[in-house]
This record gives sequence, structure tokens and C-alpha cells, in this order.
Amino acid sequence: MIHNTTKQRLQEGQTVVGCFYPYADANLAEYLALLGWDFLVFDGEHGPLEASDFHDLSRAAEVRGVTPIARVATNQTHLILRALDSGAHGVHVPWVNSAEEAEAVVRAVKYQPKGIRGLAGVRAADWGFTEPLADYVVRANRETLVVVHVETAEAVNRIDDLVAVDGVDVLFIGPSDLSHSLGVTGQVNHPAMREALDRVAAAVVGSGTALGIMAKAPAMAEEWRERGATYITTSLNSLFQPDAQRYVAALRSPADAPGH
Repeated sequence: MIHNTTKQRLQEGQTVVGCFYPYADANLAEYLALLGWDFLVFDGEHGPLEASDFHDLSRAAEVRGVTPIARVATNQTHLILRALDSGAHGVHVPWVNSAEEAEAVVRAVKYQPKGIRGLAGVRAADWGFTEPLADYVVRANRETLVVVHVETAEAVNRIDDLVAVDGVDVLFIGPSDLSHSLGVTGQVNHPAMREALDRVAAAVVGSGTALGIMAKAPAMAEEWRERGATYITTSLNSLFQPDAQRYVAALRSPADAPGH
């Protein structure tokens, strides 16, 4: 029975922190869930995940009290439906560039009368065992989290329209894609990037919609928390790489390095 603690904390004005996870291994996902995250984002855009993987991954998060969220590959109704039916408590939807596209996300996530999501006795509804489907529909419409990505110059230019869309819980900045869209690939401190990020933050913070950000390093996460972001994420790879490299470097003399 879905109870979205991440959405509840956001609505209470708290900061929530999560990690993107791109692999199908539910054991590793459960291990990651034990580290204290509020939510895990199972990455079906840049990872190899299929709709069937979301079932076990959602279980792995739920059993440890962590909110399971699915990032779908594109803004398509059937992809959103299958991710949510598997038990994810919300979705990340990339490449949303207009109010119309954001409204389509909300319609795909929500059941009638708020949307067009198809209804069945699936895992998300506990297969219809724990409450009537009519009650489940009300609960799901209340609890599901809608996260829309802001990651193109077009989305930045239309940020006021995106903020105005009813039903979007988080407007989420993807710095890598945004820098690429602006023609300054990977240069997150470029003036064009700073201007775009400032514009998004100014429009979203205080609007009633949460501001989200992918912050790979702790310093960036802290900076954005101070700027008003309350939905902050990193990635498993960003966590693993620096510590692994430091560990190896500490134990290897120059003569031991590869190529010597």
C-alpha cells in the first residue's frame, strides 16, 4: 500500500536526498537503501533497466523504508504506466520542454479524474487485496510523485510555464544535458550555465513546486540546498569513483601503477 514518505517530507518543507541507481541487481539496491537515502531513482533512461526490473528494485527499496522512483526513458504514457504499475512511488521524466509536455506527464501518472492512467489490479495496488481499487485510485493520485526534468535551453526559456503546471511536484535540473543544450558541454560553471541555473532557481524556489538538482559532489549539494533546492540527488557512480581511486592510489607506489 503506497505511502510516499519522500513526497510527504517535501510537502513539509524538508530536504530529501536520493541516489540514481542504473543496475538491475536488487541485492545491491537493497544494500544502497540501507545507507540512509530518502529515495532511490532507478534509471531506465541512461541505464539498461527494463520495465520488469522495476518490480524487484521497488521491493528492495520498500523493504528498507526508502521511496522507489523510476526514471523512464522518454515522456511516453505506456512507459510511465508500466513503471508505476511495478510499484514505483513516482517517476522522473526527462526532456520535458513545455507546459503541454508537463501536463502530459501528469495525465500519464494520475488516474481519473486527474489523468488517464490505466487501472488494473497490479503490484502497485497490492493486486487488489488490501483495499478496494476505488480507494487505491484516490491514494495513488495523492501519493505518486511527479518529477519533470529541466535540461534544455527550451525548458529554461519556458520555466515560468512549467512552474504553473498543476500536479508537477519537482522541477529537476539536469546539469549535464543542460550544459550540452546550451553549447557549453560539461562546463557547469560557464556564464551561460550560471545564468540558466539562476533563472530556473528564481522561478521555482518559493513557487510551491520543489526545486531538484543532480549534485555529484557534496559541495555542490550543499550549495544548492542553500539556494533553496529541497530534492537533491547524486549517482552511485559519482559516489564510488573518487573513493575507489583514492583507496587504490593510497596503496600503490608509482612503480606499481599500470604501464610501469
